[in-house]
Amino acid sequence: MTAIETDHLTKRYGDDVYAVNDLSLTVAEGEVFGFLGPNGSGKSTTIDMLMDYVRPTAGSASVLGYDAQTEADEIHRRVGILPDGYSLYDRLSGRAHIEYAIRLKGTDDDPDAVLRRVGLDPDAATRTAGTYSKGMSQRLALGIALVGDPELLILDEPSSGLDPDGIRDIRDLTRAHAEDGGTVFFSSHILSQVEAVCDRVGILNRGRLVAVDTIDGLRDSLGTGATISVTVDRMPADHGLDELAGVSSVLAEGDEVAVTCTEPTAKLAVLDRLRETGASIRDFDTRKSSLEDLFSAYTHPDETRPRVEAGR
Repeated sequence: MTAIETDHLTKRYGDDVYAVNDLSLTVAEGEVFGFLGPNGSGKSTTIDMLMDYVRPTAGSASVLGYDAQTEADEIHRRVGILPDGYSLYDRLSGRAHIEYAIRLKGTDDDPDAVLRRVGLDPDAATRTAGTYSKGMSQRLALGIALVGDPELLILDEPSSGLDPDGIRDIRDLTRAHAEDGGTVFFSSHILSQVEAVCDRVGILNRGRLVAVDTIDGLRDSLGTGATISVTVDRMPADHGLDELAGVSSVLAEGDEVAVTCTEPTAKLAVLDRLRETGASIRDFDTRKSSLEDLFSAYTHPDETRPRVEAGR
C-alpha cells in the first residue's frame, strides 16, 4: 500500500491561477520523501488537500489508502502533522498541550516521554507556551504531531526556529520514525537537511511537479555527476579535457580547472590527461553536485545551469 497517492490533483483559484496543477505523485510506505519548491510553488496547498483542509478543483488524493475527501476522519486518526502555520495556546503549559493531544487521539502515550523525545525538559513542560521561544514552540508542535505514533508524519518546515542541536534532533527523529515502519513527508527549504534524511525528493515549481527521484537519480538525469577540481603548476593551452568520454563541462582559470564528470571513471581520465600534457598536479578534490545545485537547475530552467566551483 502507498502512503500518499495523488492523481492529477489540481487547485485553481479563479479562471487561471493554479496553486497546484495536475499533480500525480506516489509516496511509498516507510519512505522519507522530501517535498521541495520555491515559496509559492504549492507545497503547503498540496498538504492542505491531503488533509482535506482545502478541497481540490480537480483530481484526487488518497492517504494510507483512504480517500482524502470522503474519509478524512480516518486519515486524521493515523497522521501526525506539523504544519508551517501552527498555533499554540499561550496560557496552556507544554505538558497540557500534549495531554490534550493524547485525549483528542484517544491514545495512551506518556506525556513526559513525548516531551523528552522532542527535547523539552520538565521545567519547560510546566511553563506556558506563551513564554516559549520559537525553537521551543517548534519542539512542542512536533511533540503534538508525534502523539499516537502516527503511520504517516507530515512535516512542513520542521526546522524553522531551531538551533543546530534541534535540527539534528529533527533529522534523528525523522530517520527513527521511518526505521520503525512509519512514513515521513518532509517539506523544507533547508536543502542540506532534506539531502541528509530523504530517500527521494519531489520538486514542485509554479504548481507543477518537475522532478521526482533519488538525489543521485536527479544528478544522473541532469548530467551533473561530480566535479573534480585540479590545481597544476601550469595549465596546458591544449589540454583536450572536453574531449574525454564522460566529461560534460570544463572551466579553466589560471592554474586551476574544474571538470564536471558524468561517469566515475572520467575523473581518473582527467588526471591522466593532465599528466600526459606534462602538467604537474599539485592538488585535487572532488565534489558531487549538492541538492541546492539540482534544485536551482530544475526551478530555474531558463537560466544557465550553475557550475560547481572548484573547492579545496
